[in-house]
Amino acid sequence: MKFTVVNNRFFENEQECILVGLFNAPEFTGELAELDSKFDGHLTELVKSGDLSSKLNAVSKVHTFGKIPAKRLVFIGLGKAKELSFDGLREAIGKASKSIQEMKISSFAVALDTLSTDQLDASDIAHAVSEAFTMATYRFPGYKHKGNVPETFINNLTAFSQEDSAEIEAALQVGYAHGRGVNSARALVNAPGNILTSTKLADYATEIGKKYEFEVEILDKEEMEKLGMGALLAVNQGSVEPPKMIVLKYQGRDEWNDVIGLVGKGITFDTGGYSLKPKDGIVGMKTDMGGAAAVLGAMEIIGELKPEQNVVAVIPSTDNMVSGNAFKPDDVITAMSGKTIEVLNTDAEGRLALADGMTYAKHHGANYLVDVATLTGGVIVALGNDKTGALTNDEALFEQVLEASSEAGEFIWRLPYTENDKKRVRSSKIADLNNSPGREGHAIMGGAFVGEFAEGTPWVHLDIAGTATSKSDHNLGPAGATGVMARTLALLVERFESSEK
Repeated sequence: MKFTVVNNRFFENEQECILVGLFNAPEFTGELAELDSKFDGHLTELVKSGDLSSKLNAVSKVHTFGKIPAKRLVFIGLGKAKELSFDGLREAIGKASKSIQEMKISSFAVALDTLSTDQLDASDIAHAVSEAFTMATYRFPGYKHKGNVPETFINNLTAFSQEDSAEIEAALQVGYAHGRGVNSARALVNAPGNILTSTKLADYATEIGKKYEFEVEILDKEEMEKLGMGALLAVNQGSVEPPKMIVLKYQGRDEWNDVIGLVGKGITFDTGGYSLKPKDGIVGMKTDMGGAAAVLGAMEIIGELKPEQNVVAVIPSTDNMVSGNAFKPDDVITAMSGKTIEVLNTDAEGRLALADGMTYAKHHGANYLVDVATLTGGVIVALGNDKTGALTNDEALFEQVLEASSEAGEFIWRLPYTENDKKRVRSSKIADLNNSPGREGHAIMGGAFVGEFAEGTPWVHLDIAGTATSKSDHNLGPAGATGVMARTLALLVERFESSEK
């Protein structure tokens, strides 16, 4: 995407389309008043008749018929200026972007100053515009036979503003990087399990590493066996696809300290194993690597923006299949940490993979841990499909994750995590832990199990089982994968302050 910032009045330039903000106000002021005069007051008449609406998220198209050089204007309703938040603006821009995409044009412009409020400056608005446009216009190409008619993609965006051009262009680039990271995560989650295997996921991570000069390590099965990664290897036992432990390291400081570990569950397809999922529950399990996708999307954003932080991303990846070799309920396995685990449910496999992922992240020097996983159906029962569940052992780290999620507009809700919860995952009579203490507090039990492998390291667990996908189109994207937590993780890294500070 090419961005151009122009300091002229937006209505003096030739454009295919210009996006204009419309607030609920008694009359037009500033550039909008000048624009209305060029339309001989007809814009005011359109507002009075209700054909041009300032209601939040209302999209109105107006052809200029030569009144100004631009061919058409798209007005986006923004409601009352004092009530417009950054999230509200981002949603509105997303709605308008979808409308502009339908025009099948290759470029458009935005009148940034018509979107400004006392609370939102030009940089905020520029970030919201590029991020929302990039996310809202994402389309998964799929695998259908394509016709001969070429598709049109918007690859040029001009921003008109009287504010500092350099700051606006920088903000546009940051928003675009965030949107691209989300869309990369979406593409991974949308890919079928027979195409996106653990090997292909590792290849993708390697490409990211080469592009951004990350240190890359991909462990194969033999190397995992030598390191004693019995939890991840147990999940892989039933599969013909080899497992991978994927590691990306970004060093943004001179010394390798205060390292943030991002651990993403990478189960490329989950049958449930011998604790087999029902017919309705098994469809869609290609999305069970949503945590891995979020981590890789975040690493793309980090690679683009290069924050002065140290990050190690770890993705334990396999599929969970049924065969004569598959692990079984009642098996006892040994994780990399040395802890033994009684397997009571082979469909509680994500936490087993994460166990070795958490340990390996600490092996690479992680001082803080955030794991992301489509871990439990219980979190959907508890919180619905629009909230990510969280557990933590460290208040300060959780507050930083919470602030990042708020800035990203990705709602998280903290679940309780008590000593009694820890006792339940330690309740096996024959092993150190059991992987499924029961249905009660299922989301908490899943997170509490993963927390056993933090072992005193500050840690936050994010269960995205409900938020990783959307059943319907929304203002910031289509139905399917959402790319949730890619921006939250990236913002956590960008804004991070160590406990020592």
